[in-house]
Amino acid sequence: MASFEVNGTLKAKYETQVISDKFQKREFVVVTDTETQYPQFITFQLTQDRCSQLDNYQDGDVMKISFNLRGREWNGPQGIKYFNTLEAWRIEKAQTQSTATPQPTASEAQQPSISNDVIPSNEIVDDLPF
Repeated sequence: MASFEVNGTLKAKYETQVISDKFQKREFVVVTDTETQYPQFITFQLTQDRCSQLDNYQDGDVMKISFNLRGREWNGPQGIKYFNTLEAWRIEKAQTQSTATPQPTASEAQQPSISNDVIPSNEIVDDLPF
């Protein structure tokens, strides 16, 4: 399963919900894209012993969330429905935008650099077949 990461600001955190003797979850909301006209409010969930990871965070804290995308099918009285969950498995304090240094992604690091040199027109060879 692919793992994802996102940076955002904690907007809300909720109490841990005990669903059964063997399962508990805790949801929280993070705001991303705050510099745009349409900020995104994203709900994540922590499960089991990971629920306590959120205890040391307060609303307004900038955090980096590592998560998995989970999906499931439910066959109910109105038919089959599909649900998605963003299952957080690690939360870290993120560096603020002013001090963060962007790191190239794996695909960016493998791409060749583009030269700003201009080829003189007398050196351009037109060998295209059409």
